[in-house]
Amino acid sequence: MNASFSADVVVIGSGICGSLAAQKLAKAGASVLILEAGPRVTRGQLTARFRESPRKSDFLSPYPNSNLAPFPEYKPHDNGYLVQGGPVPYLAEYIRVVGGTTWHWAAQAWRLLPNDFRIKSLYGVGRDWPISYDDLEPFYCEAEKIMGVSGPVNNGSPRSEPFPMKPVAPSWLEQKFTERLGDVYPVITNTTARNSRSYDGRPACCGNNNCMPICPIDAQFHGGLAADKAENAGVRLITEAVAYKIEHDSKGRINAVYFYDWNKTSHKVVGKTFIIAANAIETPKLLFLSASSAFPNGLANKSGALGRTLMDHPSNSATFEVEDAVWAGRGPMSPSSIQKLRDGAFRSEHAAFRIDISNSSRVSSITRSAISKGLQGKELQEEIRRRSAHEVSIKNVLEQLPDPNNRVMLSDKKDGLGIPQPLIYYSYDDYVCRGMAASKKAYGEIADLMGAKSVTYSPDGKYGNNQHITGTLAMGDDPATSVCDKYGRAHDHENLFFASTGVMPTVATVNSTLTAASLALRTAHFIRENV
Repeated sequence: MNASFSADVVVIGSGICGSLAAQKLAKAGASVLILEAGPRVTRGQLTARFRESPRKSDFLSPYPNSNLAPFPEYKPHDNGYLVQGGPVPYLAEYIRVVGGTTWHWAAQAWRLLPNDFRIKSLYGVGRDWPISYDDLEPFYCEAEKIMGVSGPVNNGSPRSEPFPMKPVAPSWLEQKFTERLGDVYPVITNTTARNSRSYDGRPACCGNNNCMPICPIDAQFHGGLAADKAENAGVRLITEAVAYKIEHDSKGRINAVYFYDWNKTSHKVVGKTFIIAANAIETPKLLFLSASSAFPNGLANKSGALGRTLMDHPSNSATFEVEDAVWAGRGPMSPSSIQKLRDGAFRSEHAAFRIDISNSSRVSSITRSAISKGLQGKELQEEIRRRSAHEVSIKNVLEQLPDPNNRVMLSDKKDGLGIPQPLIYYSYDDYVCRGMAASKKAYGEIADLMGAKSVTYSPDGKYGNNQHITGTLAMGDDPATSVCDKYGRAHDHENLFFASTGVMPTVATVNSTLTAASLALRTAHFIRENV
């Protein structure tokens, strides 16, 4: 097959990491081509689909899914895309469209803490990163400027430059929590890629309270905007292009990638440098699919570490009625959090965590609950009003240590293009369970300070996840125990790089997007200066 396309740099995946890396390299003069498995979507289309959807609590309902480039869905039923190997189901959610999953994120853009990079050295658990906080700090600043990040100055992560803007004004709920919890559990306005003023041609947040599944006015940054920036810089973006094989030469250098279009026609793309910017499930899937006689266990897998140490942020939660009327539902869905348990000597014994305070409107769920109890008329009205004013929910974002038994492999089940679907093995260890117990104790103390009643805890042992899909491509200095080096370059292939949450060796206690985007910009900087 003759090459259909060529570029200096070929990027697989148009999400926030791939698009930011592509833009940076294009601005440096490289020809750059992005392959995106999914279709192109617009904010207008997605907002209309959300308005028309009967499933308002289903954050994936506005996004078009296709069996030719499927992604996991669980409502109204599980589409079976992720094949579960157990012992615990890992119900990850992500989207395959231009711009990727950050179309429907909460826009939390926290930095890691300096100690997060060396938890093995400090606490004897997990693994250390091959880089320090200081190595990444300039790229955190670069990503924050592109994304338009706002936040409070004193949040535990040192800064060399100020935030591009001040935090979004606190919601009424955040103000009441801040007053009540005081110095016992200090409340911090979340660091977010959400405008508190007009920035980069986008308006300030106006409090729509449906940041997920989509901000209807683009007040928060997302991968669709990153993809636009890449194309404006000269990047060519091919949609509905499903990569299914990566080809290498006799020296292990990557020389081509093959993709199917949605008419099931195969195409070949040649290049000098290749960046896989899919997520931590889709990237190992592609590398396993590309196994060859020289690399029988998949590309970038001489170590056997490919696909291993899958991590997320397991969560439990508490729901209760607080004494003050807080009226959740005005302003961002996740406006503030409690940070005091993100780090400390206790990490040698149990997982660290952050506590998120939800500001999502409770009206819909409360109404369903009240109707199910048989309430009608005035009694129903009063119940909805009372509970909507006073009911709140809090949850943890809990650190999970890298476990090689948590992994992504290939299943026997195939999608509409005949490509094997991912097989997931996942579980929790005692470190997580002890962290959950510590979280539950903190919830009780917070509820007491809020003058709460009717406290309900999520079931013990049944934890949610936060769709922060991390690991499986862990960076490290030792090629025998890691997949890529500190710049995201595959140990086994000198011209193959990863721009993904997958390269993170540990997951820490904050949403992974900002760190992954910063690492992607660092990788692009390395390629620009050295390749």
